[in-house]
Amino acid sequence: MEIVLALIYGAAIGALAHFTMPGRDTRGPVPAPMIGAVVGGALWTVLTWAGVGTSSPWLWLGTLVVPTVVVYAAVGVLTRVRRRHDERERERLGIA
Repeated sequence: MEIVLALIYGAAIGALAHFTMPGRDTRGPVPAPMIGAVVGGALWTVLTWAGVGTSSPWLWLGTLVVPTVVVYAAVGVLTRVRRRHDERERERLGIA
């Protein structure tokens, strides 16, 4: 049942990333929290299947650190890709 905490932590980290990183206008509000929740839940699942118990600090630390790194990297990539795509589309359409 503690996996729900990993999902919530991941989603909260994603929401924080969405609001603190530049380029918020280029992406919707859902991708960052969703990526965080998926990464947090997946990491929790993998670590518990590997035998790491809920009393281990590595499980809790991992579910906070790994989603943070992955979400901030993914949001940065999404923003750059979207801006490049929008610029190419403006050139193609002849919009200033």
